Amino acid sequence: MMRTKTSAKDLLMRYTPVAVALSLLAATSSSVLLSQPPEQLDPRASALLAEGRAAAGAGNLDGAIDAYESALTVEPGSVSVLLSLADATRRQGMQGKALHYYRVALVSDPRNVAALAGEGVALAEKGATEKASRNLARLQSLCGKDCSETRDLATAIAKGPAPRMVTADAVAPKPVVSEN
Repeated sequence: MMRTKTSAKDLLMRYTPVAVALSLLAATSSSVLLSQPPEQLDPRASALLAEGRAAAGAGNLDGAIDAYESALTVEPGSVSVLLSLADATRRQGMQGKALHYYRVALVSDPRNVAALAGEGVALAEKGATEKASRNLARLQSLCGKDCSETRDLATAIAKGPAPRMVTADAVAPKPVVSEN
């Protein structure tokens, strides 16, 4: 019985087409699994979302937040409602609350560039520029340096933290005791 010695070149030529086909199949199936279908909202939630956007456009952030919160009760966990609510609360100066909503949205959709950018802007406004820079790097890897979300976050990081609100307790006069 005679054995033939197989060379590395023969093995490479024999199994390369199979390896290439399997890698293409894996790449195609993984990209299909990561893409999510567009979100279908309940008609009531859509109406409330439109109402909130109209209020926000008119500068009524309290009304917009109320409408978004109502839409969130109709459609819990909706990424589009969460992002709108987060944006309105961030614009109102409540970055901590906005960060909560952005992070809930990122749990549902970790590759959502709007949520990543919004979270980064809120972090930059709070003064956490290192964490915001991490979001910027992640955004650049997801959508490149030229997408609007990346540019917005880079601008917010360059601008620096938003001015802090001063409470009445912080500026309350200290009583001075003097002898008469």
